Amino acid sequence: MKPSIIIADDHPLLLKGLHDFLSEKRFNIVGQYPDGNAAYNAILKDKPDIAVLDIQMPIMSGIEVAAACKKNKIETKVVLITLHREKDLYLQAKELNIFGYILKEFAIEEIEVCLNSVIEGKPYFSPNITQSLNVDEQADEKLKLLTPSEKKILKLIAEDNSNKEIAELLFISARTVEKHRSNIISKLDLTPKTNSLLLWAKEHSTFLI
Repeated sequence: MKPSIIIADDHPLLLKGLHDFLSEKRFNIVGQYPDGNAAYNAILKDKPDIAVLDIQMPIMSGIEVAAACKKNKIETKVVLITLHREKDLYLQAKELNIFGYILKEFAIEEIEVCLNSVIEGKPYFSPNITQSLNVDEQADEKLKLLTPSEKKILKLIAEDNSNKEIAELLFISARTVEKHRSNIISKLDLTPKTNSLLLWAKEHSTFLI
């Protein structure tokens, strides 16, 4: 049986266009919804395999639906469609374990490729957005190895805080900060030179949200 898919967009014409296109391509569309709340209720009730969601929708945004799915360990794979190219939004979406991210202007060109990739269990992130944002996928993967505490320390390092200042800000000892620094250097696979961590943190500061 073909994987079940729901779609949600608050623009009726875009919703209909997406529905008609995917139906024509013989994808199994089991529901279409005008806002994020309706889509999330359908995810809870019907447990579709995939949910294609506009990022900006009334009541619940696509990001909020993805966050709720992650929090409640729902297995529906979320694909987000957006008009926006902001890196912060892209990185926030990736933190939510989404399976796809494409720009609306390329949606009809890419949605079929995206869904076929997701059906095979492979996440799809539009080259049109990763290239335009100059997204460093390798850095993104490395950051996933860090604990929340290590990410917080890395962000403070990027802001030119010393070990002593970081210790005071986080109410921990300077020795603990040094131990975290050593672990971060190891996880990021950096050479333990004096400035290697500072330079990496500054270069990738937009990932530290």
